[in-house]
Amino acid sequence: MEKVFKIIDKEGVALVEIDLKGEKVNKLNADVMAQLKEVIAELKVSTFKAVVFISRKKNIFIAGADIDEIKKINKKEDFMKVLIDAHEVFNALESLPMPTISAIHGACMGGGAEFALSCNYRMSTDDKKTKIGLPEVQLGIIPGFGGCIRLPRLIGLPASLDIILAGKSVISKKAKKIGLVDQVVPVDQLESKALKWAQEVSTHKNARLNTYKPKSIMDKFLNSAPGRIVVFNQAKKSVLKQSKGFYPAPLRALDVIKKTYASKNFSKSLDIEAKAFSEVATTEVSRHLINLFYMLEAVKKNTGVESADVKPRDIKKMGVLGAGVMGGGIAYIGADKGVDVRMKDLTHDAIAKGYKAASDIWKKKLNRRRLTAYEFEKKMSHVSGTLDYSGFSSMDLVVEAIVEDMGIKKSVISEVAQKCKPQCIIATNTSSLSVNEMAEAHPRPEYFAGMHFFNPVDKMPLVEVIRGVKTSDETIATIFSLAKKMGKTPVVVKDGPGFLVNRLLLPLLSEALFLLEEGADIKSVDHYYTHEFGMPMGPFRLMDEVGLDVCVKVLKSFKKSLGERIEISELAGKFEGTGRLGHKNKKGFYCYDERGKATKVDETVYADLGLKLPKGGHSSKECIERGVMQMINEASRALKEDHIVNTPEECDLAMIMGTGFPPFRGGLLRYADSLGTEYIVQKLEEYHSRLGIRFKPSDSIIRMSKNKTTFYAN
Repeated sequence: MEKVFKIIDKEGVALVEIDLKGEKVNKLNADVMAQLKEVIAELKVSTFKAVVFISRKKNIFIAGADIDEIKKINKKEDFMKVLIDAHEVFNALESLPMPTISAIHGACMGGGAEFALSCNYRMSTDDKKTKIGLPEVQLGIIPGFGGCIRLPRLIGLPASLDIILAGKSVISKKAKKIGLVDQVVPVDQLESKALKWAQEVSTHKNARLNTYKPKSIMDKFLNSAPGRIVVFNQAKKSVLKQSKGFYPAPLRALDVIKKTYASKNFSKSLDIEAKAFSEVATTEVSRHLINLFYMLEAVKKNTGVESADVKPRDIKKMGVLGAGVMGGGIAYIGADKGVDVRMKDLTHDAIAKGYKAASDIWKKKLNRRRLTAYEFEKKMSHVSGTLDYSGFSSMDLVVEAIVEDMGIKKSVISEVAQKCKPQCIIATNTSSLSVNEMAEAHPRPEYFAGMHFFNPVDKMPLVEVIRGVKTSDETIATIFSLAKKMGKTPVVVKDGPGFLVNRLLLPLLSEALFLLEEGADIKSVDHYYTHEFGMPMGPFRLMDEVGLDVCVKVLKSFKKSLGERIEISELAGKFEGTGRLGHKNKKGFYCYDERGKATKVDETVYADLGLKLPKGGHSSKECIERGVMQMINEASRALKEDHIVNTPEECDLAMIMGTGFPPFRGGLLRYADSLGTEYIVQKLEEYHSRLGIRFKPSDSIIRMSKNKTTFYAN
């Protein structure tokens, strides 16, 4: 392995350059740690008066530990060996006889942040690409190279818990405010300023110790013995509220900090951290979250098409047809990344709503000081509006986001194709209508595809890229690339009823109506799904969010497309007369306050639907199984029979990113594998005989059961 660290003498100061050859990022794998140990030993006996560590990677200081190595370890004792060795290296760094400075530009995450914490001082650039954090809990682990010990001692309890327990990263401005870095400088001055500072601190008799000094009476209280009780109790409540107890890592990190914060035995504290890391790193939750990490990394590398020769176009100008909440949201995510967006609608009022939808999101960031006034104005300047097609002749891509009506959509697609340049790509934001049928209205269907955003656009990470039978590779690659540029996670799916996510989700929502019809309690069913299974919303709350009218319309569409296996509860036909649309008119299964926040179940919904007050009687197991088993059953058809997606990874990624399917369960199909197809078929057959054809096992899942195979290769 080539040398990662290069020591350069800068007038008595050691400038240590970090550059892991052949990799885009610096990461702390076993070989790098071995080299770092040697470098520290060399510095220890040198005559250098100070040390500056600096990265030679673009926008990366140190990205963290090597996830590949973590994934390969499955025994606690093997993790302990790695961590003990790492502690030895970082302790040696911390104990060097001369002052040490981490000069940070770009991502400084996980083990990289723990490396910086082991230095006496930290300097970072003012660039927004510079972020420092400990994201380990997002992988189901905890900081293991001393982060749980060093960070609280540097910045105090509240600020450190905010970073560690949520896996947060902070920009330089915030890092300076909380004491995580000492100085913030321009990018082009990082090296010179760090070397100058090294000369200054080298004259100090003692290098600064990373010890927190409270800045106020409240800070002093919160870090005192009685104050710590309050902080830890509140932190635990917050973690349980966010995680519902499904994710062990944040609670273990909290336990480590609680046991070690006031301890004077640093070695014992590190040992407590290492043992806790080893325990959470060997859980199924961690394995599932690491698998999710790899799925997301694969999206970054993929283009959405098989051929590596196909290159996406660079989209600089984008049109949006329909300037409602959805259109405004699409305009926002495009303009936010520097794309010039032109919205078209039929009235000035509609255009104004589109502007407002986009500006409101930026205003929130402005109010939270994540944007400056200048940045706000600059982003808004990328959005324009029109009642005609002026400006559309120069568009690279147009997203159609109008009413869900096939006739209207086809008419508009035909019209806009005539107004744009021939090679302009047109993408429909439909949630359920056939992309292939719509493509019939386009004179050049190779430049037509689906680009299905989920509501709210600014928050939901998934984009389904829907490929029609005539869609070209270039079109798919371009939309896939644009979605990534917008900060979204794209998944390519084939055209079909409901595409992928809605096709798998609707059986769960539909089954909730059958449960309601049978006397189940709305509040209980939603509670089972959120607090026992781990979904972000229960099915009734989710139907409110989607829109009750939309859910019923899509159910009827599915019935028409998929035939007898789609059964619809009689309740679906009763919503129209109730005036209940859900969240959008603050009247659905739930009551909503003036801010649009769901407060409680609207008990009058039972009478409106002709139901008696619920009598219960359904177990949580049955309520969950009846919905989830149908999702798995439909997923087997989508993957194995209709080939809507090509891999189980794509299915799981889409369900996690599009519905919030619990990441700690690994995704719908990894969860299915944990149950076993034999068990799934057995339960489907039981429900089929008792409740109807909607539970009939698919041919593909029956074959899997007989062959004892899984969705993922063993």
